[in-house]
Amino acid sequence: MARPFQGMRILSLALNLPGPAALMRCRSLGARCTKLEAPARAGMSSDPMASYSPQAYTAMHQGIRTVTADLKTDAGQAVLHRELQRTDLLLTSFRPSALKKLGLQWRSLHARYPRLAVVQIVGATGVHAEAPGHDLTYMAESGLVPGLDLPASLYADMGGALLTSEAVLQARLLQLQSGQGVRLEVALSNAARYLALPRDWGLTQPSGTVGGAHAGYRVYPCKDGRVALAALEPHFVAALCQQLGVPAADAATMQTDTMHAAVARWMSAHTCQQLETLSARHDIPLCTMGL
Repeated sequence: MARPFQGMRILSLALNLPGPAALMRCRSLGARCTKLEAPARAGMSSDPMASYSPQAYTAMHQGIRTVTADLKTDAGQAVLHRELQRTDLLLTSFRPSALKKLGLQWRSLHARYPRLAVVQIVGATGVHAEAPGHDLTYMAESGLVPGLDLPASLYADMGGALLTSEAVLQARLLQLQSGQGVRLEVALSNAARYLALPRDWGLTQPSGTVGGAHAGYRVYPCKDGRVALAALEPHFVAALCQQLGVPAADAATMQTDTMHAAVARWMSAHTCQQLETLSARHDIPLCTMGL
């Protein structure tokens, strides 16, 4: 794997999921990563993720050097600034008011460390910068929580982590080009809106090609489970139609009730194992799942 961040020194104050997930990714790209955490209180880590999921916390912090310091004290501030003296990029996930209380506003940091780059993870920007929120609320705002079920993953947080690692790369390139630090901001609400673009474009709406209108791109029940079918391109459709015993269909035909019914009947007549075998033999993209 390419390691473009080799030798880069990152200090993170970011908690929960987006920051640590981004730091994990930066480390995999070669960065030397340090995480500064407040002291544990009553046996509880200052990073809530350690309580939510010790497994996730451990996975994200493998190979990450951890330093303990209370930034609300002079001693903690001394530790922070000792670390910043040997840091190329600082990663935070605090609201603007918290950054101000900790003396971490961009203006003061840039004056003290002109070459330091900063990437700030926030929930939202502008007038909403102080509003409380989490992955679920950002997903809901973007229309990605259509029913009462929770999304299958923390998409805004993980999308935000990817955008953060992208921002780290941007900041590093600008830093190396100019010799000066730069501040970039990543909003989790923007990450959710980016993930929602296919829905906004109509692609994943019920009338959209990958929203259920195309009979080759749906989830169907089979004899002993479920099948995620993704036969969109003409050659995949032709292979599917051959198994159905019908002529190769065009895109319009694949959106008819007749074709939907034909695929549903065929799926219900086969087991997961049979469908996996047919998929491998006839080059049909599908994935079988349990009930």
